[in-house]
Amino acid sequence: VVTISNDTTICTGDSAQLVASGGTGYTWSPTTGLSDPNIANPMASPAANTTYTVVVSNGAACLDSATVDVSLFTLPTVVAGPDTAICENECVDLLATGAVTYVWAPTTGLSDPNIPNPQACPTVTTEYIVTGTDGNSCTNTDTVDVVINALPPVEAGADETICNTDSVQLNATGAVNYVWTPAADLSDPNIADPFASPSTTTQYFVTGTDANGCVNIDSMFVNVNGLPVIAISNDTTICVGDTAQLNATGGTTY
Repeated sequence: VVTISNDTTICTGDSAQLVASGGTGYTWSPTTGLSDPNIANPMASPAANTTYTVVVSNGAACLDSATVDVSLFTLPTVVAGPDTAICENECVDLLATGAVTYVWAPTTGLSDPNIPNPQACPTVTTEYIVTGTDGNSCTNTDTVDVVINALPPVEAGADETICNTDSVQLNATGAVNYVWTPAADLSDPNIADPFASPSTTTQYFVTGTDANGCVNIDSMFVNVNGLPVIAISNDTTICVGDTAQLNATGGTTY
């Protein structure tokens, strides 16, 4: 008297345990996907919908058979989104599709690992894996790489000292494009090496952008020394052959 487990549906890639009873010997067919076709309770891992037949014998060598269907749910088509590159200290919104619920790993740098669209702010290049589960409790995974581009090593140059009314050429390095501020008294704020002619000591900031669109900032001072305040003796008229003393003040050398 053969008793067999009920028909069942599993997710593709999963297993179901078949159970038959009522005899002393068991032979299952087809053998595809079975852990052992000659026991009462093999594990079935078919790659397609399969009807398994078990032939059961008793001690008197009498036979009977029964069948059980193992059907497959297709796995959800989980898509984690395209790989992306960001600059240091930036974030990017991830977006997974194809399932009902989602779990992201690793959780480092994620605003919420249990939603389809967390914000990712990793400090190093990271491969994120998303596991999506559909309405049949079937799961699938996909990955997305978030690549971290280093900031450009922007250098504004050493501090400079000039006299009032003079100018000095600035020189920034480390990036591709540059913007200097404040722009007043600069010959061109959008080049690496503008001339600066400030009338007072000024701190200049340069924002450099590299080929990846990453930005960094550095600054330098142009110190402005005031001109000496000169006082000189009055114009004078003397007789030919006489002398007049000239007198100047306000400086250190004359």
